[in-house]
Parts: sequence; C-alpha cells; structure tokens
Amino acid sequence: MKTFIKIIIISTLSLIFFFQTSYSSEKIKIGLIVPTSGKDSKLGNSIIKSVRLAINKIDDDRIVIIPKDTKSNPINALRASKELYYQGVRIVIGPVFNESVKYLDDLNEMTFISLTNKIYGNPSNVISAGVNAISQINTIKKFKKIKNLERSVFLIPKTYYKKEIDLAINKTKIKLKDKFYYDSDPTLLTSQIEKLTRYSQRKQNLEDEIKRLENSLVQNKEKKIENLKKKDTLGGINFDSVIIADFDESLKSVATSLLYTDVSSKRISYLTLNQWFDESLLKETSLHPIYFPSINKENYDLFIDEYNSSYESKPNQISFLSYDLVGLVYYLIYKNDFKMSDDLFYKKNKFKGKIGIFEINKNVITHQLNFYSVENNQFKKIF
Repeated sequence: MKTFIKIIIISTLSLIFFFQTSYSSEKIKIGLIVPTSGKDSKLGNSIIKSVRLAINKIDDDRIVIIPKDTKSNPINALRASKELYYQGVRIVIGPVFNESVKYLDDLNEMTFISLTNKIYGNPSNVISAGVNAISQINTIKKFKKIKNLERSVFLIPKTYYKKEIDLAINKTKIKLKDKFYYDSDPTLLTSQIEKLTRYSQRKQNLEDEIKRLENSLVQNKEKKIENLKKKDTLGGINFDSVIIADFDESLKSVATSLLYTDVSSKRISYLTLNQWFDESLLKETSLHPIYFPSINKENYDLFIDEYNSSYESKPNQISFLSYDLVGLVYYLIYKNDFKMSDDLFYKKNKFKGKIGIFEINKNVITHQLNFYSVENNQFKKIF
C-alpha cells in the first residue's frame, strides 16, 4: 500500500514538473516588421533598439521578438509577414508606414499593430496604433471646454491628410464654427487668411472711423484719432480660436499670416495638433501662446535619456511608440493567461504606457493625451 502511494506521489510530482516545464518553455512569438535596410533603415533600427529596451524592462523569457525587414515596401512587408506566419507568429508590431499595409489582408489570421496614425483605409486585420487625429481632437475638445471656447475655426491644409482630419472631426463631433481649407503655397496662403479674418473690411473700418472723427466735432478727437492710428484694423472677429492642422514651417506660416491680419494669439487662442515638442516653436515668441495635445513629455524625456544611455544616440519619435506597443501586447497576452486569441484587441481594455493611456475597443486603439502650451520659452503642461 505504501509503495502504491509512493508511486502516485512520484507520478503526480512528475506530471506537475512536466506541465511547469512545458509552460515555461512555451514561447510567445511577436513579429516586428520595420525597414532595416534602404532609405528608412535608420528609423527601423531605432525601433528595434527601442523594442530591445522594452523587452529588457519586461524581463520575461516567454516573450520572443522576431524582426523582419520591410524595406519600406508593401510587397516586402507581405513577404516578411508570410515568413513570420510560417514561424508561428500571429501578432505583429508594424509596419511603420501606411502604404506598407495594403497587401496584409491576405494574412487574415494575423493581427498587425501598425505604427501609423492613419485611421482609414486599413485592412481589417491592421490596427493603427499611432497618435491619430481622433485622439488629438478629443484632447482639444477637453481644452476647449476648460477655456469655454465655443467658436473655433478648424484650418486644414489641402494636403494628403485632409481626409484624415475631416474623418476625425466627424468621429469626435467637435463643435466648430467653421472649417477652412487653405493652400500651403505661401503666395496663396496670405490672401486666403485675409479672407477668413475679413482683414480688408476691418482695415477699411479703421480708415472710415478716422475720417469720420476728422470731420466731426467730437471732443478730444485728436487723441482718439491718435489712438486709432496705432491700430492696424478696427472691428471684431467672429471666432474665438483657430485649430491649425499643420506642422513645422507651414504651421508658422499660417500663424504668421494670422498675426499679419491683426488676429494675434492674444486676441484668440491658437491651437494645433501634436508637435512632438518642436523646440523651434520656443523661438516664435510673437506667436505665443500656442496650445497642442501631445504625449507625456516627462516620460518622453526619460525615454530619450535611457535610449541615449544605452546606445549613445537619439531615438526617433516613432520608436517611443514601439517601446509602448511591446508593453501593450505583453499586457494583453498576460491578461489572457498567455493564450493567443483573435479577440485580444477586441475586448475593451486600457493600458497605461509611457505615451499616455491606450484605450482598446473593437480592434481600435485611441490615446488619452496630455495638453501643452508654448510660452515663456518653455513647454507648459496644462493637463
């Protein structure tokens, strides 16, 4: 009898050891498709380094990242993805660029967490994880409510992402006074902004008022005329804020044109989209304050320091997102008892990353962002 009990105990322990060994040896394979050769290789290699930092931070041997080169080409992206599929990979981080996703619907058993922020035209198995226009406009809505801004004009350049902005405006249901489309060409821009701001009419109002006073018997008219001559225009404007969907020099051109038409950021609020803390904006003091939604700056600065400490170079902005996506995928797999399933990104979930809070629902990812102003030679956090 004792011998029988010993056999049972030994058999039980053996089974436990077997299952523990099998469980610990079972690997979760995650693909990573980025350009590691060609014109975008610097970006791709920065992403790989960031992913390596994230894996080291997670420190779980069950997670294996398998990188493949897309060469920034949709055909190569498909080829690399097929190789991953035959290696047992079902979740892939990447590709980076929107044009690289167009053939990936051939692999409908795989889920791709793309680093692009494009929210329309993607195959059904591609989830856009970039800081998209919907997330940014939702954050702007929050700021508008705080500031009680009710008459915003959305200024949209006639560029490739015009449709993206229009879709986000409809999805977020942001309250606007108007939408205004403009040409990025500086020779056309100024006249278009003059039309928006009724510059000619307000200029004429000033001239008419000065003439009226000159021909009047009003007391202290000389003083009043003197004060009017210090102005550029006369008359109100029918909006309290502008949301400029532009970046870099084009953003500065639009803001400068507004300033030229006597619609400064002291009169109305200048809002724009995520500027990734472009330090050149700090020098444009005549345009301050400028407000924008963005990722968490404190975490971004810490990430740059960590990356620089490890690799003695500066990371690409997109690589910051890839760092978070490794954590996001790991978190969802962990919550699912380390089982891969088709609905990992379908169930409603939240993940607090370095960028901000990721919201996952029905294979859509949005972000809860922070909000900043550019003023007094610094980026100031509003919320």
